[in-house]
This record gives sequence, C-alpha cells and structure tokens, in this order.
Amino acid sequence: MSRVFGTDGVRGAVGRYPMTPEFVLKLGWAAGKVLGSYGRRRVLIGKDTRVSGYMFESALESGFSAAGVDVRLLGPMPTPAIAYLTRTLRASAGVVISASHNPFDDNGVKFFSAQGEKLPDSVEDEIQAMLDQDLEVIDNRRLGKADRIGDAAGRYIEFCKSTVPIGMSLAGLRIVVDCAHGATYQVAPRVFSELGAEVDVIGATPDGFNINEGVGSTHPEALQAAVRESGADLGIAFDGDGDRVMMVDADGVIRDGDELLYVIAAGRIEQGYAGGVVGTLMSNLGLEQAIEALERPFLRAKVGDRYVHETLRREHWLLGGESSGHLLCLDRHTTGDGIVAALQVLAEMARRERSLTELLEPMTVLPQTLVNVRIERPVSLEDPVVVEAVAAAERELAGRGRVLLRPSGTEPLIRVMVEGESRDQVREVAEGLAEVVRRHAAS
Repeated sequence: MSRVFGTDGVRGAVGRYPMTPEFVLKLGWAAGKVLGSYGRRRVLIGKDTRVSGYMFESALESGFSAAGVDVRLLGPMPTPAIAYLTRTLRASAGVVISASHNPFDDNGVKFFSAQGEKLPDSVEDEIQAMLDQDLEVIDNRRLGKADRIGDAAGRYIEFCKSTVPIGMSLAGLRIVVDCAHGATYQVAPRVFSELGAEVDVIGATPDGFNINEGVGSTHPEALQAAVRESGADLGIAFDGDGDRVMMVDADGVIRDGDELLYVIAAGRIEQGYAGGVVGTLMSNLGLEQAIEALERPFLRAKVGDRYVHETLRREHWLLGGESSGHLLCLDRHTTGDGIVAALQVLAEMARRERSLTELLEPMTVLPQTLVNVRIERPVSLEDPVVVEAVAAAERELAGRGRVLLRPSGTEPLIRVMVEGESRDQVREVAEGLAEVVRRHAAS
C-alpha cells in the first residue's frame, strides 16, 4: 500500500481514498495493533466540528475495538486538548479527526503518543506496514470497549489557565475571539472570560459545514472587522482544530505567528531564557533579525510544526513556530496550542503593561508574498525551467531577499514565497514565479 501519512497524519477529501470509512476503520485497527503494544491498550479520540467526523469517529472506534483497544471518546475538542488529555489520562495514544484549516469536505486523522507529542516516523512506519496485513478481529473476549469522557472540556480549560502566572487577570481587556466554527467554539471563550476579559465571540456556531468558512486564522478579515466595529483591545483567531492562532491589534492590524513568537520569546529572554528560537523556511527574515538582536540564535526548520518540534528537541530549546500560527512553547505544552500561545502573549502584555503594538516595535517585518499554485499532478521543482526562473528572481532581489518554492504537505499546491525590501517588487517577482509554475504544471 502506498504511504498514507503526510506531514500531519492522514488527510484528504471525504469519500475518496484514504478518507473513506472502510480505510479509516482499517487505519484504526492497524494503529490499535501497533500503539496497543506500547502501553495501556486505551486511546482517546477527539474531533473537530466537520459533519464527516461522526462517520470517521465510528469507523475508528470499530477498528480499535477489533484490535482489542479500548476507546474513550471526547467529542469536539481542540487538537492540543487531545494531546494534553492523552498524557494526563495515561492513554497509550490520542487520535484527532480533523483537517485543521481545510474546508469541511476534507478531513483527516492524526495521532499523538502517550507523551502528548506527534508520533515519530518510526511508529508511523509500523502502522503503515500493518496496513498491508489482513484485518483480523481479536478474540471476542478481548474486544475493545468504548465510553465517553464527560469532563474533558473542563479539564482542558483549567490546564490552559494554569499556563499563565497565578493571579494574572485580564480584567479591563475587551477581546474578540474567532473560533472558526471549529473545535475551540466551546472552550476558548470560557478560558478568556474566566480570566476576567470581556469577550465578544464570532465563528462559534458550527453546523458541520461552515468550519473555516470566511472566519478563523485563515480568514482574519472577519476578525479585523469585528475588532474595529466593537472597539476591542485585541482580536484572537483560531483555525478549525485550534492549534493555530493569529491576532489583530486594536488598530485592526493582523499579527501573524512570526510576530506573536517574537513577543513570547522576547519576554522569556528578558526573564532569563537562555535558549534559541526555531522558525521555518517560511519565517519572516524580520523575525530572525529581531531574535538575533536579542543575542539568541535562530534556526530554520522545514515547514511543519513537527519539524519545528524535532529541531527544538535536538537543540534542547523551548520556543518555536510558524508564521501560519503554529506556536510551540514547550515549557507550557508538548505540542502547538493556539489558546496557550495566545495566553502567553496576553501574559506578556500584562507583565509589561504594554499593548501588542508596543511590544512589537523592535521587530521590523519585511514585505513577503505567498502565492498558492493549485496543481492537478505532481510537479518537479528541479525542472530546468523552474530552476532558471528561481535564479532570475534571486538575481532581481540582488541579495536583499529570499525566494522559496515548496509543495504543500496537506493540499495539491505549490507554495511560492518571495521576501524582500520592496513590497511592489516582492509581489511582482512572486506573481511571475507563480505563473512559471502554473504553465509548467499545465504542460
């Protein structure tokens, strides 16, 4: 069987391989056979708000049961909540049914280890190998059972609040929270309101089909409008499964993951953090320059929070993230968590008694343009036509910018990123490169 695991588990269009109920049942069985051998034969299953989550939840439950693994169902919960609960409830693994920031007609399955971290490649390889075996139901006396955890939301809310200093209050702060009609719709507003903020909520009426539709971290214009209209001090937007976060300041300006990571890192460094910071190939050059100005090293990992995590572990550092809003604070959580990351920014605002805009004054964001080129078949970025186009773009930037082309790990896209000093030049170079890729893909 061809490899089904991408950079963030298994993902695809609902009803098409691999996201069919038959395959997901087999995936649950294969994962149960492998993960059940690493510890207690019990897994947690959570999901976001997509209508297909009901179908895949049942399929996974059947597959795990057939492998002799007990299941505890969490219902709609943010991805990082499943990571936290897997660790604290001593399960052998956690499973999330979600396609994150994708539209509702996609879905996916991703796994966490007993330690609340993404599965290493070696374990994914074991599951992949098990998929080649015939599904055999375990002896009836050893079939797995299933039940639901009723207090999962409350447990996670208390955990989130525990990641900021005791006694920290958000009283006097008005925040607009955009839940993307996704998995944070129940817990995120409660976290911020219980810490004292006045909370206005948008994107919190999921119907199974509207997840990420015109709202959330991938569509921050809805949050910008809400902040301006309400006169709020701040806006916070999550993606469909709650592991990404973007913010909007009081002036309605979008603050992405690079800027939020800078605020968190600058605060930690001021308080004695001696390690470095990890970004990705897509991180803005302004972030790198700002971290180095604080006399700390900055490294770039491949795009994907799992690669940021691997680099942090290798370097024994604690802080990293992506411009898309995946932020890792390993001194607070084992994985990227949108709510926890937002709380770290708010804690820094409270500690220094400064607005988000003021905290970002030392960082200069360089103009950056990202163009997504949709493709119908795999495209080689090593083709001489593409290589020459990239070389020409780099010559035009004259050493004062960056060019990056890479395939998406979750969608049929080639991402074209150009960064430099002039916004107009960056846009023109990016659009020119995108057109070369588009023509090459069609040839």
